[in-house]
Amino acid sequence: MVRVRVEAEVRPTEDLEKVKRAILNVFTPDSLEVVDLGNEYKLVVAEAYSLRGLVKLHEKLRLERILDAARSYLLKGIDKGVLVFKLNKQAAYVGRISFVDMDAEAPLGPIVFTVEVGDPRAVVEWLTPPTRMGRPVYERPMPRES
Repeated sequence: MVRVRVEAEVRPTEDLEKVKRAILNVFTPDSLEVVDLGNEYKLVVAEAYSLRGLVKLHEKLRLERILDAARSYLLKGIDKGVLVFKLNKQAAYVGRISFVDMDAEAPLGPIVFTVEVGDPRAVVEWLTPPTRMGRPVYERPMPRES
């Protein structure tokens, strides 16, 4: 079974709808909820139960021509059947992809993706195939979700 969980904190100075928009610009969830964390902080939690939720990200990585950089970043995020990576919330709000290594790189906090899947490397191969002269050497189909 596949589960893609995307979370972003909403700080008191932020607009909840803008944080939702940032997530929806890069992800297509099956569900989206807002959790009140107290002290005016909230957490937007979006989930998809299929890799189809990552199709927007797949497309944007190609449009922005950042496959090689994204590939090396994503490969570092694989650990025991889980792929974890972070995107800059402000960049996502304007429809851009910018990976975050440390939370300090995203002053308003990152968007955190957690992809639970049997073969996370296959997901990375699908999202970010190797390139030659800036073009994908091959395109893998979306991994099977069995």
